[in-house]
Amino acid sequence: MSENLKNGNSASRDQAAVMKLDLQCVKNNADHRTNEITVERLIIRRGQAFSLILSADRLDPNDIEITVQTGPGACEQKGTLSTCSTKPQRCSDAAKRWSVKVLSGSSSSVTLSILCPPDACVGLYSLSARSGSSSCESAVTVLFNPWCKDDWVFLPNEAERQEYVMNEQGIVYKGVDEYITNMSWDFGQFEEDILNICLKLLDLNTKCLKDAAEDYSARCNPIYVSRVVSAMINSDDDRGVLMGKWDGSFVGGVVPSNWSSSVDILRRWFKFDCYPVKFGQCWVFAAVMCTVLRCLGIPCRVVTNFESAHDTDQNLVVDEYFSDYGVRPKLNQDSVWNYHVWVEGWMRRPDLSQDSFYDGWQVLDPTPQEKSSGTYCCGPAPVKAILEGHTDVKYDVPFVFGEVNADKITWLVMANGSKKNILSDTNAVGQHISTKAVGSNNRQDITDQYKHKEGSAKERAVYDEAVKRVTDLKASETPSPSVHMKVSLEGAPLNGADIRLKLLLKSDNTKAQDLTLKMSAQVMRYTGNPAAGVWNHTTDVQLQPKTEQTLPFTVPFSAYGPNLLDNNCIKVSVIATDKSDSKEAYLAEKDVVPHSPTLKVTVSGSPLQDSEMTAEVVFENPLPTPLKNCSMTLTGSGLLKQTEQSNTMELGPGQRITLKVTFKPYRLGPKKLVANFDSSTFKDIKSSVDVNVRPATSRLGFLSFSR
Repeated sequence: MSENLKNGNSASRDQAAVMKLDLQCVKNNADHRTNEITVERLIIRRGQAFSLILSADRLDPNDIEITVQTGPGACEQKGTLSTCSTKPQRCSDAAKRWSVKVLSGSSSSVTLSILCPPDACVGLYSLSARSGSSSCESAVTVLFNPWCKDDWVFLPNEAERQEYVMNEQGIVYKGVDEYITNMSWDFGQFEEDILNICLKLLDLNTKCLKDAAEDYSARCNPIYVSRVVSAMINSDDDRGVLMGKWDGSFVGGVVPSNWSSSVDILRRWFKFDCYPVKFGQCWVFAAVMCTVLRCLGIPCRVVTNFESAHDTDQNLVVDEYFSDYGVRPKLNQDSVWNYHVWVEGWMRRPDLSQDSFYDGWQVLDPTPQEKSSGTYCCGPAPVKAILEGHTDVKYDVPFVFGEVNADKITWLVMANGSKKNILSDTNAVGQHISTKAVGSNNRQDITDQYKHKEGSAKERAVYDEAVKRVTDLKASETPSPSVHMKVSLEGAPLNGADIRLKLLLKSDNTKAQDLTLKMSAQVMRYTGNPAAGVWNHTTDVQLQPKTEQTLPFTVPFSAYGPNLLDNNCIKVSVIATDKSDSKEAYLAEKDVVPHSPTLKVTVSGSPLQDSEMTAEVVFENPLPTPLKNCSMTLTGSGLLKQTEQSNTMELGPGQRITLKVTFKPYRLGPKKLVANFDSSTFKDIKSSVDVNVRPATSRLGFLSFSR
């Protein structure tokens, strides 16, 4: 397709009989809710009519032919070519047939209404018009349409459409199940260049490179498109957007926790010849996928699962191994992540049942964990199938079911290499499954959409059904220990201060027990793998029968501070062994995330389109020692054209670093500025401020602040 067509300009094929084509981009794009992207070219949603005006020296309103086509080798059989005419007998009979009718006309100007079918392939089309000896050609981009009842991505609720399709900002949840943190994210799906980048992403997928005609034909199907996008966000087996890295040095790239905008990532990928951007981890993969799906018109939301199992053999059981002093490197690849982030896309699933049982939210996971049909992608897996334990349903339901509801077996590895099952837990995996609430910055807990209440008869029955469908093994049995231990915090843990905890011990035995307690703290990667042991302590205690005892202890900042990673997670564990019988062992563990200092973001000025405003980001060093390599960034689609960044500096005790930015909002509606502070000690502290941009004629604006 020529460059002038991509830019939406009409082109006459016959200079002797000039025809002009007015695509009415301003009106059509507004009607199709794509004017946030641009009004310089025509972007429509399928299943909805749009208008255009043809003009020429001589036109016959009853003899106008419209032809649309997309992709190489376009043909009616594949649904990538369609011809329609104001003469009905000349219209094609293809299933994905476009239609045209005359709204008004004369011998020199005709206004047409063209209807794109609700199952049309999405992407860039050429659109040609012909009447007699006159003809012209232009371009139109077709997106999915959540407002159309006949589109498989139809979402009935308008508030949800505004949240899951139109909202350019969102929230990603991280941390641990007992201390959930949030970070604002700039999806930016309506930045003008993002749509072209998303279409480029589709063109570079391996299926398209192998057979472009078939791939373009399949783009009518959101199931297919979402699965392709899941594969293309990671770069493990294609020219995908992001390269993953979970440990070691991040030299040569960006530390994953530093990102706060999909726009920066997608632009960097496109700018450097679609070479994978370094580096991403699960929440970055998910947030970028959310941008792409929303841009293409598929309703999408980011979801975080706390205590998320990675069940490599998909037997719905994960094994965790401890030695005397904490978690030991894996004897297999199973693990339980502090949290894992994926997305859900909304669509029908007629490929799975004749009724609508599996319609609705589908899990899609672009993080490269396990291959699906030979490719690093995951989903779409119906959330309803996960809830009911239907693990024989496409796609990848056993893996996702394991993430939210696997049983966890904990093993103590002895000095001689033997191992003992010290705990079987049916409740630990899959906690506080979270997403941003519709129309607010609140967290919505959607755990009950994925599984029935833990410990209930229904939950166990579903688990047994899930196991039966994927393996011949029986569900694990939970041994009942005679000694119960629990580690809890004594006050909120602050990064830069000692962490105070207590151990509660309770015995069901009728005799006193002499126990050896081996206590440890390890800095953990959020994937459940230990990065460094930072503290350990051994003590003996005599546990009296049928009583509770409390033992306070402290993990000093001097031990954990220099080793803390960007996710700030510390696993504190206690192994108790009976002195009279070393085979009797008990475990208590707790994940601790020290709270970071505050990053302040403020804005001033009237929040009016094209009216000057000022943002200020301030961080103060709370430590008695200097902070090295301090820097700040500020981003926000619709507010800032590019990411603003401070200089890197050293910050003495009590000193402040400030980033002040003057800007003019360029798009209307609720927008968000997202700030990030980074240093050698405190990694990627984020904060945000909401800016509701009003038309320049409005005298009233609304500002809100949120951290």
